[in-house]
Amino acid sequence: MSDLVLTTYDWVPPPPRGLVRDLRVRWALEEAGLPYRVASTPFKDRQPEHFAHQPFGQIPWLTDGDMTVFESGAILLHLGEKSDRLMPADPSGRNEVKEWLFAALASVEAASQPWTLFRFMGEKEDTTAWKFFDDFLTLRLQRMEAVLAGGEWLVAGGFSVADILMADVLRAVDKFGGLAAYPACKAYVARATARPAFKKAYDDQMAHFAAAD
Repeated sequence: MSDLVLTTYDWVPPPPRGLVRDLRVRWALEEAGLPYRVASTPFKDRQPEHFAHQPFGQIPWLTDGDMTVFESGAILLHLGEKSDRLMPADPSGRNEVKEWLFAALASVEAASQPWTLFRFMGEKEDTTAWKFFDDFLTLRLQRMEAVLAGGEWLVAGGFSVADILMADVLRAVDKFGGLAAYPACKAYVARATARPAFKKAYDDQMAHFAAAD
């Protein structure tokens, strides 16, 4: 049995399927070729054991031997340090990957998550709050468009965990039409999600939740 165990919900309703964040971890594990198994925790009835692993009652978390890692960004960093398929071996390249990993969370997703939630919930777009988040995301996408126009992946050394995270963040924006004016961002998401490891991770997540219906 593998020492790597990815825990996700046993079930989620259909609308968020394909966007649940265990997909980021599945994707990284598939890219690295690391053996792992998937475990489940209840979506509707969260028990003390769940909060012991993830203090906010969210998923995913990764068990690696006697260590538990929660938060998708932290898990990706942990896996990147285990595999040179996910992070370059040289110090400079590793530093770049870490910079972009945190940028995906703290700069881009900080803007994209409220925007996608507004779209997901069908909120009106003529409010002050909508304009604020739309403008916030626009600033971030303009900068990412300039970055992504300059190369295939974020780091010169090639595809990394930073691309897994950034592409997944941008993928959610694209799902709601937010990349229409950003061709470099849209092409980047298309390149990333064309990778066999993403397709396997996506299909596995969808099958996991469908099996519980």
